[in-house]
Amino acid sequence: MKIKGAVLLVALLLSGCDEPGTPEQGFAGLGNQAADFAPVVPGKVLVFPADHGPHGDFRIEWWYITANLKDADGHDFGVQWTLFRNALRPGNPPTGWADSTIWMGHAAVTSASQHYAAERYARGGVGQAGVSLAPFSAWIDDWSLAGPADLRTLHLQATDPRFSYHLQLTSSKPLVLQGTQGFSQKSAQGQASYYYSQPFFNAQGQVTIDGKSVEVSGPAWLDREWSSQPLTANQTGWDWFSLHLNDGSAVMLYRMRQKQGEPYVTGTWINPDGTAEQLDGKAISLRPGNETRIAGHALPTRWTVNIPGKGLAISLNALNAKAWMNLSLPYWEGPISLSGSHEGVGYLEMTGY
Repeated sequence: MKIKGAVLLVALLLSGCDEPGTPEQGFAGLGNQAADFAPVVPGKVLVFPADHGPHGDFRIEWWYITANLKDADGHDFGVQWTLFRNALRPGNPPTGWADSTIWMGHAAVTSASQHYAAERYARGGVGQAGVSLAPFSAWIDDWSLAGPADLRTLHLQATDPRFSYHLQLTSSKPLVLQGTQGFSQKSAQGQASYYYSQPFFNAQGQVTIDGKSVEVSGPAWLDREWSSQPLTANQTGWDWFSLHLNDGSAVMLYRMRQKQGEPYVTGTWINPDGTAEQLDGKAISLRPGNETRIAGHALPTRWTVNIPGKGLAISLNALNAKAWMNLSLPYWEGPISLSGSHEGVGYLEMTGY
């Protein structure tokens, strides 16, 4: 099968490969071996604010925000912002043009009738993109996420010819360590990431789509992950859910699909006070429903989620079923609504379809 050059380029960047002939393994090359990079192992203690910053010994990491927003008339919107760091070799990079780190930014806005996504690339070492601490700042060109080192208040912004947003994010609740104290396993073979979240941000600000600006507010979710080989070569992509329930709880769910065998499922139940409980995959039922065809791909934009031990039995529906991220490495990402035993809102990301 012929692979478009841009897609192959992104896959190579994400896989940390220097040789263009290296075959892709797993979604976007994330199943490629990473022997020269640091492994993700159980028992590591995450330390803040240091772990808000880059981890040069690991191959890939991201700083990721989603927000479910409403305007004064009750219209729904979604916002996504992600900064990826992709290392071509391990260790703290040299300064200037000798820094081979590749940075990639994604930004998107979604309404019931529109979905726009944009992408940017930058080379490390020359100030075009990066992450710094005290104060915290993650940026690529004029897209940025910035605030004090404790991340309790952040300003998020991105601008594109078709859209822009400026949001203030605030939270007084603690960070949530996903998995086992931040060790988040992604396969039965032991692939994993270090992973923490802030699911309790409140967002306020402005979203502009096609020249029309509205004041918006709503819940937002920060995710931080870093790893060197987060997938196996058999894993073709994932379905990721972040859910804000109407009782103040939050839920994170991962469904890692495989070429052979059943998907690997994991999740975290987060109580309103910020305490968290890892969910066994056998206690979670994630069933895809109605499919939407987008750009030649068929994706489930309606899901049924059951977690009997928590009394959760809900349906998830996309705000805009056409929320296709038509970027170098395309995927689906957009806001969802919840109905059933609980109501609420959330975000869904689907890759590898």
